[in-house]
Amino acid sequence: MKSLIKTYTYSVLVIALLVYSSSCKKNFGDVNTNPSVVVNPDIKFLLSYSEDRLATYQGTEWVWESMEQFWRFTQHITSSPYELSGNVNTRYTAFYQQILPNLFEIRRQIALKENKDAYQKMAAVTYIVQIVQAIKVTDVNGSIPYTEAEQGRYDSKFNPAYDTQETLFNTWLTELDNAIGTLSNNGLPTQETYGNADIYYKGDWTKWVKLANTLKLRIAARLENQDAARTKTIFQQVMQDAIGAINSDDAQLSYQSVDYLPFGGGGDINYRSARYASSSIIRFLKSAGDPRLPVYFEQNQLTGHFKDTLAAYNVTLPSFIDINDPLVSYQGGPADWTTDATRASYISNAFPVSQYSKYFLISAINRKFFSPRYNGATDGNFKDVMITNAESCLLIAEFIAKGYGNGIDTKGSAEDWYKKGITSSILTMNDIAKTAGSATAFSDDGSSTVSAYLGNANVKLNGVNDLERIYTQEYLNFYRNITEGFVFCRRTGYPKLNSTYYARETFNETIPRRFWTADPGEVNRTNWSGALQEQGFTPLTQDVQKLSVERVWYDKKAPDFGKGQ
Repeated sequence: MKSLIKTYTYSVLVIALLVYSSSCKKNFGDVNTNPSVVVNPDIKFLLSYSEDRLATYQGTEWVWESMEQFWRFTQHITSSPYELSGNVNTRYTAFYQQILPNLFEIRRQIALKENKDAYQKMAAVTYIVQIVQAIKVTDVNGSIPYTEAEQGRYDSKFNPAYDTQETLFNTWLTELDNAIGTLSNNGLPTQETYGNADIYYKGDWTKWVKLANTLKLRIAARLENQDAARTKTIFQQVMQDAIGAINSDDAQLSYQSVDYLPFGGGGDINYRSARYASSSIIRFLKSAGDPRLPVYFEQNQLTGHFKDTLAAYNVTLPSFIDINDPLVSYQGGPADWTTDATRASYISNAFPVSQYSKYFLISAINRKFFSPRYNGATDGNFKDVMITNAESCLLIAEFIAKGYGNGIDTKGSAEDWYKKGITSSILTMNDIAKTAGSATAFSDDGSSTVSAYLGNANVKLNGVNDLERIYTQEYLNFYRNITEGFVFCRRTGYPKLNSTYYARETFNETIPRRFWTADPGEVNRTNWSGALQEQGFTPLTQDVQKLSVERVWYDKKAPDFGKGQ
């Protein structure tokens, strides 16, 4: 990545110098061109920038949205219940300011080329990139400008219409189908390629098709509560596509960098508050013998000869801890601190044994897994897999289990895809941990570890609660992608309250189901206000109670959190 950005910078400087040199030979009044502006940029590196920003804009999102809000709401973790701040929703501005502009410019530059037919596949890729982020934007905002977005740059149209969420999904499905058709077409003239400037797939068109099909699955999942028949149709289209969705780890949308550190050079992932495991996730991971346990969470201080120390001072651990538990070093805290004050009191306070000894009992998140430079470390690098093979496989398993694959070749049963998804999740999370230099689940190829997990009675499909088991694995996989985890919990109502398999904990805090956008100013206030009114949204409100009931379109018929069927 570092060398790629340097190449981009060098290219820009060279082009700028060429423009300047040419303009020196003419009358500046005739040229009317700023010699420092790149007029004909290399479109390869325009893509590099948008791809990079797709991952790196998220620095503030990790803290203000994921760790302080969504992660608590999904109950993957427990932490201090901070207020919803104005720092959320950076996905919105990043989309329009950092990701879209270069993608539009790539298509404009291609349209001006004499041999533009040789760039059809390069143009197709730009739609897939923008849809990755566009889905995230509509998830929490509903209607957004899209079909008229960026027209101010080229057509002086500064008041783009706000497309409804239903229109957005229809538009994206059409664009994805067009991109798939172009990228799969081997009958086109010889095509130019992004090559190594494509930081995700190096110009591998087949992998881009797989990503596009997985995005279709994401959309299908979001549409289900509004139109299950449409979900079925989309799913069958994907499964009947010759290339299909992501089904291998090398086709995942993966970003790795030695330079990008979402929590800064010091790795301060504890900014404002440390984060800890919830009781529910620790309970399940331990009961299922899940190898992701040490990858996701750190051990508490009940290690080594702690039993001898307790005995020496005749001290007994709190009643919620079984001292004979072989995994006693992993303990969770209540997702809502008000529901179990005793256990919650140990989240930030150590358990005293003597004037010389005390133990912190609740397991923190594996901080180095997310922040490789945590606590001054220098031996790890940041890696993020934004769209995983596991997500793709487990969605396929979910849809097959619901009967959406009836009548077509799904290339395997729900159980087959379930096992593929679990296997990929374990291997991928272990790889991220290894890259970060943090605790891992295994040091070999992982095959024996995965096999043992798939054979666990709490993991195997049993014909009784298969869908819930598939849901649970989707949920566990989204520990690393908490925005998608929030969407999952919101659309399904899982984990559900009172489940005997994986139960959601009682949570008394009001949960917002959407965010808000700023007033765009006089130039487009009419369209903005009209879109909010059409959706039943209160303009500019940061009132959590209102945000909890004013749902985006695809969420209107979804169950409440924990109320899945």
